[in-house]
Amino acid sequence: MESIQVKEYMNHYPVTFTPDMVAEEASLRFLKTKQIGGPVIDDNHRLIGFLSESDVLGAMLKSIYFNEQTKDVSDLMRKDVLSVKPYDSIVELAQTMLKAKPKVYPVVDDDGNLLGTICRNDVLRALDTHLRASFHAGK
Repeated sequence: MESIQVKEYMNHYPVTFTPDMVAEEASLRFLKTKQIGGPVIDDNHRLIGFLSESDVLGAMLKSIYFNEQTKDVSDLMRKDVLSVKPYDSIVELAQTMLKAKPKVYPVVDDDGNLLGTICRNDVLRALDTHLRASFHAGK
């Protein structure tokens, strides 16, 4: 079970954002992809932040309430991003997810380049798949 790696279950095509994108455009990306959060990347595809639906929702509410223009992603994103490596253990990530709040983790290579994302549902699917396989192998 420890040998199951993040790369086996990660999303290779996550929704991504750029720091200069406006909140309305980010909102449209969330609506189209039905993802709940995504990495913010620079021109070199390096991870520089993370944006959640909640971040955009708050900005849009303020925009409507105060009748002002929404902010750019760079103003809304979290800069202290928890990320994982493709070779990290799914089991260890599951244990981390029980303690830490992020529901989605960017997957980056050793140079900080974005490779994809992995969410709680992906981790649950990995654990479920391997538990079912071991259960059926035991019969």
